Amino acid sequence: MTEQGAAIVVKPGTVTLDDIARVLAGASVVLDPSFWPRVEAASEIVAKAAHAAAPVYGINTGFGKLASKRIPPDQTALLQRNLIVSHCCGVGPATPEPIVRLMMALKIISLGRGASGVRREVIEQLQAMLTRGVYPLVPQQGSVGASGDLAPLAHMTAVMIGEGQAIFDGVTISGGEALAAAGLTPLTLGPKEGLALINGTQFSTAYAIAGVLRAFRLIRAALVTGALSVDAAMASTAPFRPEIQALRGHAGQIAAAATLTVLLDGSDIRLSHLEGDERVQDPYCLRCQPQVAGAALDLITQAARTLIVEANAVTDNPLVLVETGEIVSGGNFHAEPVAFAADAIALALSEIGAISERRIATLVDPALNFGLPPFLTPDPGLNSGFMIAEVTAAALYAENKQRAAACSIDSTPTSANQEDHVSMAAHAARRLSDMADNLTAILGIELLVAAQGITLRAPHATSAPLVAVIARLREQVPALGTDRYMAGDLAKAAALVEADALPVAAIARLSADPFPKLD
Repeated sequence: MTEQGAAIVVKPGTVTLDDIARVLAGASVVLDPSFWPRVEAASEIVAKAAHAAAPVYGINTGFGKLASKRIPPDQTALLQRNLIVSHCCGVGPATPEPIVRLMMALKIISLGRGASGVRREVIEQLQAMLTRGVYPLVPQQGSVGASGDLAPLAHMTAVMIGEGQAIFDGVTISGGEALAAAGLTPLTLGPKEGLALINGTQFSTAYAIAGVLRAFRLIRAALVTGALSVDAAMASTAPFRPEIQALRGHAGQIAAAATLTVLLDGSDIRLSHLEGDERVQDPYCLRCQPQVAGAALDLITQAARTLIVEANAVTDNPLVLVETGEIVSGGNFHAEPVAFAADAIALALSEIGAISERRIATLVDPALNFGLPPFLTPDPGLNSGFMIAEVTAAALYAENKQRAAACSIDSTPTSANQEDHVSMAAHAARRLSDMADNLTAILGIELLVAAQGITLRAPHATSAPLVAVIARLREQVPALGTDRYMAGDLAKAAALVEADALPVAAIARLSADPFPKLD
């Protein structure tokens, strides 16, 4: 992608995760002009097929189980309109605006490949809606991930033709009113165009990409809170030595250990117990951080690679092969790759929370925390300290564990058994948002607990980057003395985690960024 004014110019097939992150942050997109000739060539092939005698699925026939029904040329526009309004069967809360924006951008990228047979005006309508802030109201539930995200994409398309509902200037109004307010007119869909718009995986992919980007940020935060917990527990850094990681060879494990090593380098707490420490080995939640966080990193990296391929893909049906002039039915709308990727991301989110919760439990337990007071309160008994904060972390982890069950194996046949195997990618991807919320809160609790533990180790201090992280926390939350209302502290700590403030604070005290990169 390259920038052109306020919009990003997209070249389908070359879009990157960084580009997509900018769309989630608010950027609009327009198709690179070099792709218009192919778009128009494919559209001409579809127009000819619509008036031909031979049946071509979705162009001059009905849909799904009704594919044997022929549609005369003078009714193709009505056919496409009926397809959209009949498929607007979504339920549940509205999809968040950043996801809707990305879904629209991904549809522009897919249609822009010039294999869907839509007219230029269809893509331009989506571009204009993005640029002018017309965001369809898309209910979150109703897709099974094949034959594409039909209901969500139908709600998107409905606004393009002046139907449905949209959010414009923060107000929910009818699709027609939103277009008029933005200076746009409803689009009349031509042959295959409704089908091209609602076949596809853009709803699931948008949610999954938002999930993978957020999961990666949370793993960065978990490396910081994990390093803080190591010093709070006066644990050993020997398990992070590079020789150990190299003997196994996993890239994520090597990267995680390297980050932990840099974050803990120069810790006075570590130096204070190098000699005379009777412990031989630390609990797994401290010692095995490279193995767990590293495995999660590897899963996230693979999922990201899958999803960026999907973001650049043509996923509707049938497809137009411009070189041969053929229109060919296939199954690119089946979202199995997205479902698998979302399931992998869910596993990573769950496991990062699981090991973080165990570190929290270790630090509040006087039998395990190597000399710290029970529940990290200076006056235990009269005060409960972080007793229930740890319980909250356990409750959130339990929720994530339940949500991590694979969605992709739960196929339910639909559409009179024509669509007899589906991916369930939509809710596989949607659940990632709630799981990430839970993990954010868990890591916020670990931040509070580990920082308290390090404070109680005075006069010994932690490393310079971790001192900076604790200082950033203390701008929002003071160290815990006597018991106080805790919910506000948890919320502020979680907000710091969500804002990526922990790695940023650590990096500011280092000569180079030690954190893994998503590529």
